[in-house]
Amino acid sequence: MKKIELIQLEHNVKIGDKCGQITPNVTEDCIFTYEGVPVGFYMRSLTEKGKQLAQIANTELRTKRVPKSEMRRSSGLHDQHGEVKQYSTIIGSIPPKPHMRRPYPTISSVHGVKSASTFIKAMLMLCKESEGIIRDIMPEQYEAQKKLLEKTDKKWRFGDLFTSSISNYNIPAPFHRDAANIIGAVNVIITKRENSIGGNLNIPDYGATIDQCDNSILVYPAWRNMHGVTPIEPTAEGGYRNSLVFYPLKSFENV
Repeated sequence: MKKIELIQLEHNVKIGDKCGQITPNVTEDCIFTYEGVPVGFYMRSLTEKGKQLAQIANTELRTKRVPKSEMRRSSGLHDQHGEVKQYSTIIGSIPPKPHMRRPYPTISSVHGVKSASTFIKAMLMLCKESEGIIRDIMPEQYEAQKKLLEKTDKKWRFGDLFTSSISNYNIPAPFHRDAANIIGAVNVIITKRENSIGGNLNIPDYGATIDQCDNSILVYPAWRNMHGVTPIEPTAEGGYRNSLVFYPLKSFENV
């Protein structure tokens, strides 16, 4: 697997800016390094087991069996009624949210929905498969992240290296940084898509736009840099892009 050294660039992008459509310039399997140290990697294709699990999770998410938080925006992704259909589902641990009168951590309510059990099981198995890929490609990161999660009680963990998971269906994102994540840890983004373009991850600090093709896996420290997701444009009826994400929250350290 080739190495790509990340070099800091000057730019005018700010947190909150919209991410425009940008052609990916990272399209091959690679390890990202910064000052010679591996910080993440990209693979265009998951393992066969990973593909099977991602397909099950993706299929289940798109049914009524899995609860969702739905959004409707005018970004070109319209359903049969002319409205945009975008939604997300969080599983695993949910941090305290005092502004919502919930000053304590919880496990996602989706876990209490019986019809969502296949989705949750597939996502947990996919998480474990992803951890195995991290162990094989970045063994030092795997061991370091396991140590970071030692401060988190097992009941709050999702797999061994993460606390939570979110699935984002047809959701682009303005530039942001995942400041709530554990510093020193990595996220996993697995992409499922059909008949669509866009939905790629842009990191302006390095001038990198990563091709999130179907069944690809991106492992990256999302706390490190601001990043955005390019607009998602269907190329045929029913076209979509779904990201299956695993991440570790620092609010569960010592909890």
